[in-house]
Amino acid sequence: MKLLRKILFPIVPVYFMVTWLRNKFYDLGWKSSKYYSHPIICVGNLSTGGTGKTPTIEYLIRLLKDQHKVATLSRGYRRETAGFILADDNATPKSIGDEPFQFYSKFKDISVSVDTDRQNGIEQLMQLEQPDVILLDDAFQHRKVKSGLNILLTSFSTLYCDDIVLPTGNLREPRAGAKRANIVVVTKCPEKLSASDKEYLKKKLKPLEYQKVYFSIISYSETVYSEKEEITLEQFEGKKITVVTGIANPMPFLDYLKSKSIDFEHLKFKDHHEFSSSEIDFLKQKEIVLTTEKDYMRLKESFNSKPSQLWYVPISFKIHSNDMFDNQLLGFVNSFKSY
Repeated sequence: MKLLRKILFPIVPVYFMVTWLRNKFYDLGWKSSKYYSHPIICVGNLSTGGTGKTPTIEYLIRLLKDQHKVATLSRGYRRETAGFILADDNATPKSIGDEPFQFYSKFKDISVSVDTDRQNGIEQLMQLEQPDVILLDDAFQHRKVKSGLNILLTSFSTLYCDDIVLPTGNLREPRAGAKRANIVVVTKCPEKLSASDKEYLKKKLKPLEYQKVYFSIISYSETVYSEKEEITLEQFEGKKITVVTGIANPMPFLDYLKSKSIDFEHLKFKDHHEFSSSEIDFLKQKEIVLTTEKDYMRLKESFNSKPSQLWYVPISFKIHSNDMFDNQLLGFVNSFKSY
């Protein structure tokens, strides 16, 4: 794949120009964006994935849901349905997508919806649910909607300022797209990040005057869960563990397990992988299958007959100086007096 990306380098200027022109048309008003006098927060990135959008959305849900009626709107990547869908008890990963199904499974007191047409999705939510705030998942490039607050995520190990556009790089659009962000969050930082490290990263990112930069960490749980049980990772000692990942960047997860001295074999699948029946049968032959929470949502139905065989490790999103971040988010939502 690395060799293929290098071979495709001559396409980079073409991709750059096409995406740059598209953004320019929106910036100049030649293509229209719709603004809503309602709190709409967009979470996204410039890269193709692996920056922690799902845990960020979950953090925002927890922050807002006790004071406000929250709705999420996602595209529903790789779902087998079309159009607008509001999640209900019949929802599955196939009907609404992996991440929205995870939101719906964990947060029963919010509205979870999917629609590739974000304008239509917002209008449907306003009519059916009347939410106080709408969280747009992975919508940074969806220029037809002009969100009131744009949160741009970039991974500590692969900052967008050090990358180039597809197909040789990982950026969906040129780095200049970052100017649309109100907040930039450097995700997956080390737990101990010094003030000088933060200043160095800020200098690299070169935020504009109106942009705030925050730093976050992904924290993995020491408790693992199956459908009906929870145990500590230590209780896997001496057992044959098969780690299954179908996410963009599994390395932090694997590094965490290694730090806990977990002996495992790793089966890596592509992001959003749809497991075949033969792959499921193969996995069922393993003693213990340990996976990420997102992958668990896709696999658990297939392990209904053996729920104690499939386990997942939850993750949480933590912000350095979280009071400032929380206050900015709450201040934005509370500034809309008419909703």
